Amino acid sequence: MSGSGVLALTLGEPGGIAPEITAKAWRALRGPGPAFCWLGDEALVQDVPTRLVERVEDAGAVFADALPILRRPVEGPVRPGHADPRHAPAVIASIAEAVALAKAGRAAAVVTNPIQKASLTAAGFAHPGHTEFLGELAGTGVPPVMMLASPYPPCGLRVVPVTVHEPLRRAIARLDSGMIVATSRVVDRSLREMFGIAEPRLAVAGLNPHAGEAGTLGEEDEAIVAPAVRALQAEGIRATGPHPPDTMFTADARRHYDAAICLYHDQALIPIKTLDVSGGVNVTLGIAVIRTSPDHGTALDIAGRGVADPSSLIAALRLAHELARKRA
Repeated sequence: MSGSGVLALTLGEPGGIAPEITAKAWRALRGPGPAFCWLGDEALVQDVPTRLVERVEDAGAVFADALPILRRPVEGPVRPGHADPRHAPAVIASIAEAVALAKAGRAAAVVTNPIQKASLTAAGFAHPGHTEFLGELAGTGVPPVMMLASPYPPCGLRVVPVTVHEPLRRAIARLDSGMIVATSRVVDRSLREMFGIAEPRLAVAGLNPHAGEAGTLGEEDEAIVAPAVRALQAEGIRATGPHPPDTMFTADARRHYDAAICLYHDQALIPIKTLDVSGGVNVTLGIAVIRTSPDHGTALDIAGRGVADPSSLIAALRLAHELARKRA
């Protein structure tokens, strides 16, 4: 952990709810903490005292009294509810700077506000999302893995999609046993090293209804998923499956595993967002820094109305702090 223990919070989409939930998260955490510093523009936040700091390490000293800001101005006007590609350079630079601060040990962890991917793409951003960009900035030689976690009761669910930001048809076409094994290895190691789980239990979802019903509802579960599970077991990883996806997320089923390995984006995200849309946290595994994020988007439809729920950002900040302490 850094000497200051301060979290670096990125700018996020200026026209979305990022400024509002940042201010609300500071109000909720100013007493109990953890302390964070926003890499943003003080002109975007309202109704909270702000304090410009020269270094992220200085944020802890002022956090109880004001929202600490490393001032990173956004060029051009910002209209709530509208994403402008002209703001993309500031959004991207904020992520890169936060990662650099964490890699240098000056910030304890990175917490990223939601970004508007279409706006960034229009400005030339070459990555499908945060996870892939973070892999470029802080890679460790393995592909980064996206975990969605609802770390606090009553949900207590962690899900990991093997394929992420790509069309479903393409994701299924390129799915193979090696991808499942590689992702599960990263998850197993991260649960041990980051979450302190001595013997992680991984439940691998099936692809087809009823996990293929012995091949009668699709061959992929017997041809791709089951061999991956056997390979993981041979390595000493406590993996089971393929499990029928329609029953593996019940309250009873969730008690029997520490993370669900899912095969495509929505198979993972639908259950966790249904069970705990307000408390879910995105955690990037397999990179050199701790990074968490709310598990929701920019919510342009409600930006500027003062009704955004900061619960997921608060959970992301708290989990980042806990993971940083465990790493230290």
